[in-house]
Amino acid sequence: MRIHIEASDLPGRTCPPGAGFPGYSGVHVGVQRRDRRDELLGLHPGDATSAAWTLECTATPTPGGVDLRGPHIQGRPGSRFIYLSWGTVDDAGVFSMFRRAKLMLDAVDAGTVDAAVRSGRLLGRLGLTDGRGEPLCAAVRPPRIEWTVG
Repeated sequence: MRIHIEASDLPGRTCPPGAGFPGYSGVHVGVQRRDRRDELLGLHPGDATSAAWTLECTATPTPGGVDLRGPHIQGRPGSRFIYLSWGTVDDAGVFSMFRRAKLMLDAVDAGTVDAAVRSGRLLGRLGLTDGRGEPLCAAVRPPRIEWTVG
């Protein structure tokens, strides 16, 4: 099965300082690989018009529902998620993470997951700028993200 994430409304390549936020330049976002904090899939600049990622996963039926696993899926069964990692990229191309957003897969409606397993594709759509104009972070659940069958 594939999980496709479509993101819009990126916050920009420069995020000015604010309350409790030091500010950053050279901002980029990518999907973090499980257990490899510095290995990112599809790094996009923060001023891109949009960003998209496609993740391969397996869907295993369990007594509690479908368990989604793959190289970019984090967490334990029943509380799986995908990390979108925000960081800066310096002149040498080195990424330094400063925050993450957790796309909570346990928040996907069971009917949507079942239909996605049958079709082979789950689609998540979200905006990546929070209410303060900063890169989206923390746990992300509907309605902040819309999960549908792709």
